[in-house]
Amino acid sequence: MSLQKVYIWSHDDRDRNNHDADKRFVLPINPESYTQNFRVEYDTRRGSGTDASELRFKSTAPKELRLEFVFDGTETVENYGQAGKSVHNQIKEFLQTVYNIDGNIHRPRFLEIHWGKFVFPCLLTNLDINYTLFDEDGNPLRAKLNATFKNYRTREESGRLRRNNSPDLTHRRLIQPGDRLDLMAYRIYNDPKYVLQVADANEMTSIRNIQPLIGQEIQFPPIDKTEPAT
Repeated sequence: MSLQKVYIWSHDDRDRNNHDADKRFVLPINPESYTQNFRVEYDTRRGSGTDASELRFKSTAPKELRLEFVFDGTETVENYGQAGKSVHNQIKEFLQTVYNIDGNIHRPRFLEIHWGKFVFPCLLTNLDINYTLFDEDGNPLRAKLNATFKNYRTREESGRLRRNNSPDLTHRRLIQPGDRLDLMAYRIYNDPKYVLQVADANEMTSIRNIQPLIGQEIQFPPIDKTEPAT
């Protein structure tokens, strides 16, 4: 199997439906590392006359992805994707993809980062370029880039994702080794007490031992939470 390179697709529409082959930038060499950042925001205001504060949940911040990668112009890196192209031109093309303002939409373009099955819809929020090697004329021969991208989805996309994860829909799950029905119910409904309804919906004779059902699909139906769990 050939090595899958990271590529960044840029779009001029928020829904990222326009796939222009000229607007895809393939990293010449895969990142040295990448970092994902998840942040939960809380309201930490304290009541009058007390030093204690209750952490009240506000929201989850958009996820961030930080990539570290190198542009090289020495022509000594094996299987380098942009051999023969100067570091200056490689950076120019990269900036055109992720940073420069598109005159048609009056803003930088909307991005998707692809690495195999990993897809990250996003916008560039920060880019540091560190030039580390130069020729005798002072032209850069190598640059290390640290790029930060923030997850971006339209309101419609976010709404669809919330609906797809809603306990008001029927969910189907394959039973895996070690699964417990009460924990599976908790993941769907945020409460394990509906486990009996799940068992009844799937005509299960036991809620404790589901290992004989490994590999089988069971349904988690919509639950009316105003009704007693029974």
